[in-house]
Amino acid sequence: MATTTSSSGLTFKLHPLVIVNISDHHTRIKAQSSSSSNGSSASTSSSSPAPRVFGCVIGVQRGRTVEIFNSFELLLDPSTNTLDRAFLVTKQELYKKVFPNFYILGWYSTGSDVQESDMQIHRALMDINESPVYVLLNPAINHATKDLPVTIYESELHVIEGNPLLIFVKSNYIIETVEAERISVDHVAHLKPSDGGSAATQLAAHLTGIHSAIKMLNSRIRVVQQYLLAMQRGEIPYENSLLRQVSSLLRRLPAIESEKFQDDFLMEFNDTLLITYLAMFTNCSSTMNELVDKITVLYDKQSRRGGRSAFI
Repeated sequence: MATTTSSSGLTFKLHPLVIVNISDHHTRIKAQSSSSSNGSSASTSSSSPAPRVFGCVIGVQRGRTVEIFNSFELLLDPSTNTLDRAFLVTKQELYKKVFPNFYILGWYSTGSDVQESDMQIHRALMDINESPVYVLLNPAINHATKDLPVTIYESELHVIEGNPLLIFVKSNYIIETVEAERISVDHVAHLKPSDGGSAATQLAAHLTGIHSAIKMLNSRIRVVQQYLLAMQRGEIPYENSLLRQVSSLLRRLPAIESEKFQDDFLMEFNDTLLITYLAMFTNCSSTMNELVDKITVLYDKQSRRGGRSAFI
């Protein structure tokens, strides 16, 4: 069980693709197990929990920063509770051909908490990576929390009751995205809902999401500010690793005050306004064309009847 926080000082960056892969893996295995259970017993499928899934996470480590880019699935032998080593080596060779700079950083699984058998799998991967990382995704839906149901664990050797013991410890992480991932997430955000929602509904949902993200960002900035003020007043001890991260973040702020940023921002803003005006003109022209067509049809209909047109 993991009850403490890691003291290694490593910075973990998790990419959205890893979360999507683990979620997709869990969903497919759950659907397959439900289908097989329905064929034998309907009551069994409703009561049995979804099986756990396992896989490896790959990425790069630069100094004290560990960046997890991708993942692939693994097979688990239920009789020995160990990973299929031959399958792991084959998948590793295939991914090495496509991503030569990526290395196996650890493994992933699903569940609400760490289990005792997880350490056995963790130890089995230490010959590939001497300090593997463990990514745990909780598939249970909890509407009360706003944090991602993902936890990253490291393994540390602790002396418990005079005996050295390898245990899991929690590590903090941040979500990191590249340009391709941002485009994909934005594309998914603009997809039309399956219930046939209108464009206004999609826009309202999109703006609501942006508003929630800004509120969360504001609240977290306030937490950091209050923490730094308490540290300055001497109420809590100094934490050099946090101060370095805050200092690195503040150095990025002047970049958005440069003249180049203002020029690019105004150009994007003017392009957006121009597209908005063109869309309005197009909409008005389409409405006018429909109105003229209706008047023309009515005029021709009355002319064929020989009646006097109301438009003359």
